[in-house]
Amino acid sequence: MKPSQERLVIDPTARVHASADLESDVSVGPGSSVWNRAVLRTGARVGAECVVGRDVFIDEGVRLGDRVKVQNGALVYHGVTVGNGVFIGPGAILTNDRYPRAVTATGELARQDDWTVSPIELADGCSIGAGAVVVAGTRVGRFATVGAGAIVTRDVPDFALVVGNPAHRLGWVCACGARLADDTGVDASANPSPDAYLGCARCGRGYAYNPQAGSLEERTDPHRGVPE
Repeated sequence: MKPSQERLVIDPTARVHASADLESDVSVGPGSSVWNRAVLRTGARVGAECVVGRDVFIDEGVRLGDRVKVQNGALVYHGVTVGNGVFIGPGAILTNDRYPRAVTATGELARQDDWTVSPIELADGCSIGAGAVVVAGTRVGRFATVGAGAIVTRDVPDFALVVGNPAHRLGWVCACGARLADDTGVDASANPSPDAYLGCARCGRGYAYNPQAGSLEERTDPHRGVPE
């Protein structure tokens, strides 16, 4: 560990590789691991039981919840908030400026005051696939999955599966990560009918489609349809 300053809060149960670069005012929670050549900039917060992989970049002020996995080479820029149980795949990029420029309109080098951060929120339990890009100003919902290489340019609903460039909804996923199926056992469509009930063959959870919210709501009773 090579801190640029001494103001670090590293839990005694955390593991930080000697080659990691931690700037001032960084905290790493209990049971967390920070691996080779990772960079954590000023004010970064890593929760409990997290894994920050090799060559990961965590920008200043970024907050990771508990039990977050950030895989090798991922870039997480200033303005990103990461919930609990989030997976960020290898090489994924989370940006913070929708209109990036290296210089101002007058040709001067752009400074911090010359741009506005557009925050990203990764809600609890969501997954960002390998090599995916989440564009500034978007939210990825609870337990949603962003496919490998996807380019997210708008909000992703809870439990949605999105793929492609720009990312579009292909279907729905369970909290356990498996694809959800309709009553016939076929993978649920991107736009189910208002009374659709979607089930998980892996763990047995069930969900109702809420057309007003454009997302799913977990159903715990045996009746099907949209919850009242």
